[in-house]
Amino acid sequence: MKVLVVDDEKVARESLVVLLQEHFPQCEPLQAATATEALTAMIKASPAFVFLDIQLPDMTGMELAKLLPEHVPIVFVTAFEQHAIDAFGVNAIDYLLKPLDSARFLGAMQKTLRYLQGGLRNAMVPVDAASIPYSSRLVIKDPGRIRLVDISQILYITGAGNYAELHLDNGHRMLHRETLNSLETHLDPGVFTRIHRSALVRRDAVVELRPKDKGDYSVILHSGDTLTLSRSNRDKLEALLGS
Repeated sequence: MKVLVVDDEKVARESLVVLLQEHFPQCEPLQAATATEALTAMIKASPAFVFLDIQLPDMTGMELAKLLPEHVPIVFVTAFEQHAIDAFGVNAIDYLLKPLDSARFLGAMQKTLRYLQGGLRNAMVPVDAASIPYSSRLVIKDPGRIRLVDISQILYITGAGNYAELHLDNGHRMLHRETLNSLETHLDPGVFTRIHRSALVRRDAVVELRPKDKGDYSVILHSGDTLTLSRSNRDKLEALLGS
């Protein structure tokens, strides 16, 4: 299944390509940096659907959308949320904001695949979380480059606001622009457990639990790091003990 990614920013295009290749290997990504290139690709390759940026050098994404075949679903990708109403005016399947959130990307893909399979249009409906595949890698975007981190490398994740800090088994730390709540939705709960409002831990990294005052527990990892399992998450003890 061919998928056309239209964006004049190379890093933005490649971020989407990486996500597609990681989660949907049945998709063959095609890239276009301009509306002209996109129209040429539509004629030559007939992609099944399109990821489309709003701002392009030769015309707007909205203008391009009106030139595309009506049956081809479109997911808009942009840094500007004010275009959302216009996007759904041209029957967009979904509207993603940059920087991309992995969970939102997966949700948009589910909507698009459902449309292709069942003929849905304006498919702004909730997606069954059970149908979204768990991530095996995270895409970390830094200025000028994209890094891939295998989930198996992560010992635990701490969160602060809109960012999450990945703590790796080699002792390194990496900052990822995604909330802990969002990350939790696409990490396998059989592998990671939420032990605190600001911490997710890899279950097989835990080697010891020590009771503390007021119902909390110290969670010691094989790396020597110590986290806290809060009293409000005591129901997660069984998951940790059974890992």
